[in-house]
Amino acid sequence: MSEIIHLYHTNDFHSHFENWPRIDKFLKERRQLHQETGEEAVILDIGDHVDRWHPFSEGTMGKGNIDLLNEAGYQYATIGNNEGITVPHEALDTLYKDAHFKVLAANIYYLDDTRPDWALPYWIHTTKKGTKLAMIGLTAFFQKFYRALDWHITEPFVELQRQLKQIKGMADVVIVLSHLGIHDDERMAEDFPEIDIILGAHTHHILHQGKMVNQALLCGAGKYGYFIGQVELTINEKKEVSKKTAMLYDTNDLPELEGERSWIEEMYQAGGDALNQVALSLPETLKNEWFTVSPLTEIMGEALREWCEADCSFVNAGLLLDGLPQGPVTIGDIHKICPHPINPCIVEVNGRELKEILLLSRNEEWPHIQVKGFGFRGKIMGVMHYDQIEFKVREKGFVKEILVKGKKIQPKQTYKLALPDMFTFGHFFPSIQRSKRKEYLMPEFLRDILLWKLKKMYPED
Repeated sequence: MSEIIHLYHTNDFHSHFENWPRIDKFLKERRQLHQETGEEAVILDIGDHVDRWHPFSEGTMGKGNIDLLNEAGYQYATIGNNEGITVPHEALDTLYKDAHFKVLAANIYYLDDTRPDWALPYWIHTTKKGTKLAMIGLTAFFQKFYRALDWHITEPFVELQRQLKQIKGMADVVIVLSHLGIHDDERMAEDFPEIDIILGAHTHHILHQGKMVNQALLCGAGKYGYFIGQVELTINEKKEVSKKTAMLYDTNDLPELEGERSWIEEMYQAGGDALNQVALSLPETLKNEWFTVSPLTEIMGEALREWCEADCSFVNAGLLLDGLPQGPVTIGDIHKICPHPINPCIVEVNGRELKEILLLSRNEEWPHIQVKGFGFRGKIMGVMHYDQIEFKVREKGFVKEILVKGKKIQPKQTYKLALPDMFTFGHFFPSIQRSKRKEYLMPEFLRDILLWKLKKMYPED
């Protein structure tokens, strides 16, 4: 007699709680429905549920997200890079302490190569009818970032091969919870024919009916809780998968719930005492503008250079969403104007490379660009502010020479440039992206550096 198994999955929620009430209700109703019809339902999250841009996640250091997953009845989850490298080591090590679900993360270890108690490499889920589902969790290979936070992350495909050997002959169906991205998922399906289902994440890909690659059904439910994914498996009498289909439910199509909007608003106030703590008092208003260099941007640039003990720095004004008013300033106020999970970074470059980088940074189109990804949670890039960097400009904006700490850049001299880590990704600065001389300072975010500087400038009496 055949068996029907349903997998419900979400991914890359990024603390967008505006969609959570409908997700929660939908999953509870579906689980009840399948129980009544005698079918198995398994609920999974594929990582990046926590995102510290939201005050609730910041104030609870992600544990509030875990409470929501518990309440919704999730059974399995893997970690994404937001759980893995935007949460300090100690906080990640206790993040899942009260989780009612199992965390599958095969490729994260302590520095001594032992596994954290909360991270299982795989789990065999046995249905009521005896079908065994082997589930393996993998997260993105951000080796330098994990190392800076005292974690050892192994190459996902090497780890996957190791775990597949471990479970060989133990399961009827093999499922991978993959926070690696669509391209790695496609490669995984080609390289490992024993995998039946890949529940994907990280690249926010949307696969409405899934995608068959080799023998594997690839799935992806986008981002921010816009979609809930469902996989339906038909298992025949031989305990083989005879059919597998995928679909997505658009949460916008689900009915609005009573009290939903007020709950969403309340979440912004639910960060608790941690964010309400007064950090300092300003004797004056510190303004920030996106299209002109203003006092708060200047403070951020100076703070970044000093924290990194660098020769010079630059920051974009769009990193600060607003200024700070005169009077008491809370931790939540700092978080509100600088919510990004972005760390300071030091890049060592020679003078020729530094000149190239600085000239590129003066791109006239950049201030108006809408930036997406790379940890940026603002709206536009904004103008660039330079600290200990001076441009000598001729007519029509032509740069005659560039000074660092008052002296002309020397082509062969080595310089330490401090900048937001977002500029080390993507195609902002090819020479920085290629450079192997980068140091990411963690776990502090830019907002922590800004607060550190403001406290130095305006100490308590």
